[in-house]
Amino acid sequence: MEARVTAHARYTISDIDKRLYGSFLEHLGRAVYTGIYEPDHPSADENGMRRDVIDLVRDLDTPICRYPGGNFVSAYNWEDGIGPRDERPTRLDLAWHTSESNHVGIHEFADWADSANTEMMLAVNLGSRGLDAARNLVEYVNHSGGSYWSDLRRKNGRAEPWDVKLWCLGNEMDGPWQVGHKSADEYGHLANETAKAIRAFDDKLELVVCGSSHSNMPTFPQWEATVLEHTYEQVDYISLHMYFENYEKNTAEYLALPEKLDRYIGTVGGVIDYVKGKKRAKNDVRISFDEWNVWYHERKQDAERMKTWGWPHAPVLLEDIYNFEDVLQVGCILNTFIRRSDLVRIACIAQLVNVIAPIMTAPGGPAWKQTIYYPFQFASRYGRGTALQLDVACGSYNADVAANVSYLDIAGVHDGDAGTLTFFAVNRNGEEPMDISLSLEGFGSAKSVEHTLIKHDDLEATNTRLNPDNVKPEAQTGAKIAGNSIHVSVPAYSYSMITVQL
Repeated sequence: MEARVTAHARYTISDIDKRLYGSFLEHLGRAVYTGIYEPDHPSADENGMRRDVIDLVRDLDTPICRYPGGNFVSAYNWEDGIGPRDERPTRLDLAWHTSESNHVGIHEFADWADSANTEMMLAVNLGSRGLDAARNLVEYVNHSGGSYWSDLRRKNGRAEPWDVKLWCLGNEMDGPWQVGHKSADEYGHLANETAKAIRAFDDKLELVVCGSSHSNMPTFPQWEATVLEHTYEQVDYISLHMYFENYEKNTAEYLALPEKLDRYIGTVGGVIDYVKGKKRAKNDVRISFDEWNVWYHERKQDAERMKTWGWPHAPVLLEDIYNFEDVLQVGCILNTFIRRSDLVRIACIAQLVNVIAPIMTAPGGPAWKQTIYYPFQFASRYGRGTALQLDVACGSYNADVAANVSYLDIAGVHDGDAGTLTFFAVNRNGEEPMDISLSLEGFGSAKSVEHTLIKHDDLEATNTRLNPDNVKPEAQTGAKIAGNSIHVSVPAYSYSMITVQL
C-alpha cells in the first residue's frame, strides 16, 4: 500500500500549547498510595515519594498534572489533607468505595509535582461543596500571607504561595454517578458564581468549566450550550472526557474510534462559536480534554469487585495492562489532538500511575513502562511547535463509527527553534505494509531523517514486571531523502515517529 503526504510551511493549524501533553492523578486505587507515594520504598525521597516513579514521569516531560480528581473530588474536603499527617482524618470515598487516609494532600502533591517537573492543575469540589470551599482553597494555595487561609498554609510549612494558574470547576457534573450531580442550569449557575469569586481574588487565573463526560451522554451537546450560556465570559476552557474500548476485539473498529473523538471536538467547537455569537462575547473559550485514555481491560470486572469489598485503602483497582494494540490507539488519539490543537489547548492522559496508566509499580519493587508510555512520550517530547495541515492521499476503509477511515493516521509538527519536522504515523492496515512518501514544501532542504518504530507481531503483547521491554521503540535505518521528499516503509499495524532535521 502507498500513501502520499504533503507538508507545506504555510499550511498550518496552530501553535501547540505544551499542556496538550498533560497528565492526571486521582486518589483512586494505587495511583497515589504505592504509586507516587510509598515512604518505605527503597527509592523513597524525604517526602515519601518514589524516586523511580519521579524519574519516569520526568522522562515523559508532561507539563501539567490534574489533581485530586476526577470523581474523587466531588466529595473531597481539601482541608483534610493539610496539617500534621498523624492528625488528618480517614474518610470514606463514595466515588470508589474506598477509605482515604489523607496522608497525601496539597502540600505533598505540590512537592511531588516540583520534583517531577510538572505544574499543578487543581480541581475544586462543586459536588458536595461549593463556592466557599473553592475560594478558600484558592486563597490557601495562591495568597502570599496576611489572611486566615494563607497564614494557615505558612503555619503548615509552606511560606511562599504555589501560584497555581489552572483550576477546574468540579468534575463531570453532568454525570448521574457524580456525588452532587446537577442539571446544566444548576451547575452553570454555581460554576459562574464560583468563577466570579475566584476572579475577584485573581482575574489572571485560568478556569475550566465542566462539559460532557462523553459524547454518548443524553444531555450532549445541550449541556455545553446551557453551561456556557451561564459561564462563557468567566471561563477559559470547557472540559471534555472520552475513554476508548475494544470489548468486541475488533481492531479495525477500535482504531476508527478517533474519528468519533474528532467529531466530538468539532461539535463542541461549534457550540462554543454559537454561544460566543449569541452573547456577543469578545473572549475565546477553548477545550481542555482533561481525561482520555484506553479503558476497558479491567473495567467491568472491577465494577463488580467494588460491590463486595467493603472500604479498602488503596486497593488494586482499574490496573489495565496495556498491549501493543493500545499503542496504535493512543498514537491515533494524540494525533487527533495535534490536528485539533487550535481548539484543544489542554489534554490530560488519565491516569499517570497504576490506574489506567502508562507507568506501573510493584509495592516495594520496581516501576516500569507500559506499552502506551512510548507514544505519549514521543508526542510530549517531540510534538512541540506548530501543527501542520497535511494533505494525505491513502486508501481507506469503512467502520461502524465512520466511513472512509484512512489507513494512515498521521500528524505533523514543525519545531522552528530546533529546525525539525516530526511526523507521528500509525498504519491502521493490519494486512499490508505501507510505503509513505512525504513531500516537504517551503521548509528548505532536509539534512537527515530518523525513523523510530514500535511494532510487535502480537497485538496482545504487553510489558510486565518480568518482561518490561517486550514492546518498545526501535531505531530503523531504511528512511531515505530524495530531493524534497522523504520515503519511509512501515509494517502493517505499526506506530512510527519520523524526524526530519532541516
